[in-house]
Parts: sequence; structure tokens; C-alpha cells
Amino acid sequence: MTPNQQIEDWIARIALGDRDAFTSLYGATSAKLFSVAVRVLNDRAESEEALQEIYLRIWDKAGMYAVNGLSPMTWLITLARNHAIDRLRKRARVASRMEHADLVPDSAPGPAQAAEASLEAVALGRCLEELPPDRAQAVRGAYLDGASYAELAAHFDVPVNTMRTWLRRSLIKLKECLSR
Repeated sequence: MTPNQQIEDWIARIALGDRDAFTSLYGATSAKLFSVAVRVLNDRAESEEALQEIYLRIWDKAGMYAVNGLSPMTWLITLARNHAIDRLRKRARVASRMEHADLVPDSAPGPAQAAEASLEAVALGRCLEELPPDRAQAVRGAYLDGASYAELAAHFDVPVNTMRTWLRRSLIKLKECLSR
């Protein structure tokens, strides 16, 4: 049996799930496929990882191999080269994303904004205390808890239009208080 026929036989047996054939194929071809990965990736550690993934592909795709008179090594090398190129492209995409990630502004408030927000919260609390208790509670319910006009009207036992008026007038008073 020629070396090409031996490799084709191993591939056919791998397609049937033969682990011994897989071990034999690995022993006979791993050095060549590793060198292909190293040439494409130019990184020994990444090439070792890629080689493992290449052999997983061989295990999965062995049934797709068709004897066509060409060298079975061509098929194996093509699998290895394509996988290494895919990893190289992925590496470039990740590097590009990382490069652009530095350009995205941080949306979290800085110390000055946090201090200003804290002062505004204190001022708002003080202004809410100037409102009648039921109006202040309605404002908190609508704008802090997300309650609807209908829910607030039912809670305070007033018509919906009355609740709208309460909220509108309360907001006007809050605005005046905050501008002082």
C-alpha cells in the first residue's frame, strides 16, 4: 500500500469512528499540518491550538473526503491552511475591536457629575417637602416609580384629570423651587 493509499484508508476508517486510524493519521501527518499552521499564524502556541482544532475538523469531516486520484495530503493541508487563515482573520477582528474599544467614551458619570447629581437630589428632596404631602407622593409615584395617571388617580381616589392637574401644577412649583 502506498503512503497516499494508507492515508486514504485511515480517513475512510476515521469516517466510521475508528480511533486507532485517527491516531495513526495524526502520527503520520501532524508535523506537516503543524508547519502549515505555523507558516500562516506565525505563532507557535496559537499553531498548537489550531492543530488540535484542525484534527477535530478532520474527525468531523472525514466522511466528506472523496478519493479522487489526488493526494489526500492536499485535502488535509487545505483543511489546515483554511483553519489557520480563519484564526488569523478572527485575531485581526478582535484586535480591531480592541483598538476601537478605547475610542468609546465612558458613559458613567465622573466625580464632578456625581457630586452635582447628589446636590440636585438634595435640592429636589427639599422642594418636594414644600409640596402638600399627597402631591409630593403623587409626583414620586409618577416620576420615580413609573405609576400611570389612572393608577395614581385610583390610589388617591380622585378623577384622572384631577391627577393630571396635580402633577402639572406640582412640576411647575418644583421648577420654581429649583430655580431659586
